[in-house]
Amino acid sequence: MSLLPFLLPRKSLIYLFWVANKSYFYLFLGNLEKFLPKHFLLSFYFRNFGGRNKKIIKMHFKWNYESPTPEQQKAAEELGAKLNISPVLAHLLIKREITTESAAKRFFRPQLSDLINPFLMKDMDIAVDRLNDAMGRKERILVYGDYDVDGCTAVALVYKFLQQFYSNIDYYIPDRYDEGYGVSKKGIDFAHQTGVKLIIILDCGIKAIQEIEYAKSLGIDFIICDHHVPDDVMPPAVAILNPKRPDDPFPFKHLCGCGVGFKFMQAFAKNNNIPFSRLIPLLDFCAVSIAADIVPVVDENRILAFHGLKLLNTNPSIGLKSIIDICGLNGRELSMSDIVFKIGPRINASGRMENGKLSVDLLVERDYSSALRMARHINEYNEQRKDIDKQMTEEANGIVSRLESMKHNSSIVLYDEGWKKGVIGIVASRLTEIYFRPTIVLTRDGDMATGSARSVTGFDIYSAIKSCRDLLLNFGGHTYAAGLTLKWDKVREFRDRFQHYVEEHISPQQTEPMLNIDAEIDFKDITKHLQADLKRFSPFGPCNQKPIFCTNRVYDYGTSKVVGREQEHIKLELVDSKSSTVLNGIAFGQSAAARYIKSKRSFDIAFTIEENIFKKNQVQLQIEDIRPNEG
Repeated sequence: MSLLPFLLPRKSLIYLFWVANKSYFYLFLGNLEKFLPKHFLLSFYFRNFGGRNKKIIKMHFKWNYESPTPEQQKAAEELGAKLNISPVLAHLLIKREITTESAAKRFFRPQLSDLINPFLMKDMDIAVDRLNDAMGRKERILVYGDYDVDGCTAVALVYKFLQQFYSNIDYYIPDRYDEGYGVSKKGIDFAHQTGVKLIIILDCGIKAIQEIEYAKSLGIDFIICDHHVPDDVMPPAVAILNPKRPDDPFPFKHLCGCGVGFKFMQAFAKNNNIPFSRLIPLLDFCAVSIAADIVPVVDENRILAFHGLKLLNTNPSIGLKSIIDICGLNGRELSMSDIVFKIGPRINASGRMENGKLSVDLLVERDYSSALRMARHINEYNEQRKDIDKQMTEEANGIVSRLESMKHNSSIVLYDEGWKKGVIGIVASRLTEIYFRPTIVLTRDGDMATGSARSVTGFDIYSAIKSCRDLLLNFGGHTYAAGLTLKWDKVREFRDRFQHYVEEHISPQQTEPMLNIDAEIDFKDITKHLQADLKRFSPFGPCNQKPIFCTNRVYDYGTSKVVGREQEHIKLELVDSKSSTVLNGIAFGQSAAARYIKSKRSFDIAFTIEENIFKKNQVQLQIEDIRPNEG
């Protein structure tokens, strides 16, 4: 494999471990904000990237597909008849463990009335009582949150809702560069100096034992609303709302931080006889958070995302409306991928480049002209972030190229004194996407090393980091993404132990580029009606991926051609071997396959079924992979 030979800065101290995959890889320099599991991430690649400043190298996936058994076919036919949908779509429901007519109707039409009782969450009654007491005693309340999308939307949601009923309230986002992640002493001192008696902390706090003890000594109580994995010992907060607590009976464990904040407000509203309808205008924040934080889009999250996305398309909050307009998304139907690739990065940008409070200021703004001015400012931060992101990723890939001989280990650990703290998470994502290895990228902050970690499908990087906890000053996160801080002089020892853990626990299958195929279909079955029915499966995300189909033995109709500024894509017109149906398709970043396609030989394609955005009455195939037909 040959990668771009970028020069390594002299001040860099690099430790890199990598096992080369036998497949080819996409070298992808795009704008993804957070790590996505492979099968979810790759389905977005070709639909959203390519063109100017995008460098792509062809990868061949291993296709994972199992034909339905006769029993499964029969069950799909019966369910399809009841729902008046094709057996193919019924089979997709069954694969999602939706096997009855009533369950299918709940899936296709998520109802807010099916949301789980928030008081099933441990400490919820205590949290509501403490909030009621604070408001009754007119105590000053501070809503405190992380500087990423999840934290900013959570703070905006809780602050906007409570501000309707209570005025002695403010919000606070720590500075990534001055204070670091989570609860900071500076933040607590600010709260103390401004007379705060209760802090509601969102999307962080679950490990802030010393900080919350310090706040307690100053007479400040904490209510924690978090979704990250807790330690055995938890902070001395008045209440800890976290469905991942081992002693929490709440039946849905995969809420994002904004989702936990929403459940808190739902409980507060219920306790105070506030109509649930007052919460509905805040659901767009939930949808943005669920999409950007890459949590499973099932059950409670699916309900919140479904209705939040509906609101985002019809009557979004002023702040989100301004971001939508800045992105050029107005006038079209927004999807979860629009949040992941357009809206989310801009909310993240101020926290990465300056201070996340600017994003919350925007999200709670009530005047559109002011919001638009703020959105333009944040958009400038996003452009700066992209430039830095691109430079750092190029440097990282140059390092990989220089150290290509070190191919005997199964993870990547590298650091550079000059890399920007706010962008190292993106670089870790890039390397994981390219090399399919758990990756940690660190930068220097005084005598500390601060890092971000990203993982591959099925490998728990949080547990890998936790195994080295005696070397760490702080760490937190979940299965696929985590952060850590340690002494600079401990990095080598950490690297070795982390690598040993990965070697012991990762499987070869977890490092293969895999494409999961949902069904094999013929072109004659791909109709506008099928595309409309598939749309009912949205919103898509982890655990509810956009279905990927395959068709074998297809041919170029004769008019396929390479397109794009750098001739990197293929615009296709295809026929299959079983009918005369001609279908249009687009294969982003796959121009290397053009010569084979034009050779008049048959080939197999994996694809999603989309609506052609330029010709609304036409179906278009989004080609995920092309391979020669072996039959």
